[in-house]
Amino acid sequence: MTVHSNNHNPFSIAQQQIKACADILGLDAGVREILLHPMRELHVSFPVRMDDGSTKVFQGFRVQYNDARGPAKGGIRFHPDETIDTVRALAAWMTWKCSLLDLPLGGGKGGVVCNPKEFSSSELERISRAYIRAVSQFIGPERDVPAPDVYTNPQIMAWMADEYSSIIGTHQFGVITGKPLPLGGSAGRADATARGGMFTLREAAREIGLDLSKATMAVQGYGNAGSYAASLAESMFGSKVLAVCDSSGAIVCQDGLCLLALQQHKSKTFSVLYCVGTECMSNGELLEMDVDVLVLAALEGVVTEQNADKIKAKIVVELANGPTSPEADEILYRKGIHVIPDFLCNAGGVTVSYFEMVQNAYMYYWDEEDVREKLDKKMTRAYHEVLATSRKYQINMRKAAYVLAVERVVEAMKLRGWI
Repeated sequence: MTVHSNNHNPFSIAQQQIKACADILGLDAGVREILLHPMRELHVSFPVRMDDGSTKVFQGFRVQYNDARGPAKGGIRFHPDETIDTVRALAAWMTWKCSLLDLPLGGGKGGVVCNPKEFSSSELERISRAYIRAVSQFIGPERDVPAPDVYTNPQIMAWMADEYSSIIGTHQFGVITGKPLPLGGSAGRADATARGGMFTLREAAREIGLDLSKATMAVQGYGNAGSYAASLAESMFGSKVLAVCDSSGAIVCQDGLCLLALQQHKSKTFSVLYCVGTECMSNGELLEMDVDVLVLAALEGVVTEQNADKIKAKIVVELANGPTSPEADEILYRKGIHVIPDFLCNAGGVTVSYFEMVQNAYMYYWDEEDVREKLDKKMTRAYHEVLATSRKYQINMRKAAYVLAVERVVEAMKLRGWI
């Protein structure tokens, strides 16, 4: 299991960000203490029978960071390097994300320490069901609603929803979002994270006077969100994607990548490397390319004080959670680079998950056009609220997003009599 250095421990970063926000808002010590720690967390170990008849024990987590504004909401990751501090940080960011988008939800996150690529479909199903059995008393439609995250998908959510329904004894598909459409999923969920990010990119480009139809882009992390971001930037704005990378490495084509060919290549080889008409480069070189827009769509901690000064993009689009360290934030701000912070930029996923909860609750489902229109309205409003707060306090966009989000959570805690 990866051990993060203190400087790049994701939860330490999340706490640093809260402290900086608390200073701006002048919050007292008691309020700070509540905001700096999860309200609840569950650690579980559960056995799973493998296809060869052996039994393997898995470690899992579920963290409910703050639920002052409503039930906890947040994804479940299957990742070999999962740690409790990563889950804590992600649960904190989900709290601020839901608040920032003015959703009636708190923040949660979960994870299982495993590499899903090593398991068969039947083994993944047993892992998914066993995890839900282990946390079933901790979640529920009015308590904590999980969703997909890194290396989990609609099929895994379907198994989890079915297992929870079996435990409760009634149909409880509202316990999970990101489900397949036949089981109460929402239209427009698949590309919601990337599409929401593209709505904020559109507004940011207008703000700095960048013509996206002539803009160049590099995408760090060509997974679900990153691949959707690349194709949406091309189809919505006419932007040219020059480079992408995944865990195997990075590729570049100065004339612009053929995204259709790239998708076909990756589906066959499970890697972006050696796609026809491209050259290989390092992931570090991709981050430092002279492009208009840099999309960060991989894992946390990729832009640090060591490489931030080498970033040349005009706009940084943070589709990943926690890709930029606090020290790097200040460097980018001084350089005049417009950063669309993670829990604003990637909030499209949780927003459409919230729409899915609403649709599940009253058993009526919207079409994709309705979902996209509602998502655009939510993301655009949130972007401009953050921008106005940034100007008001003369602070960077991330600190402005924190100020807005934390203010709303603190208000809810006061109204409930917690503080």
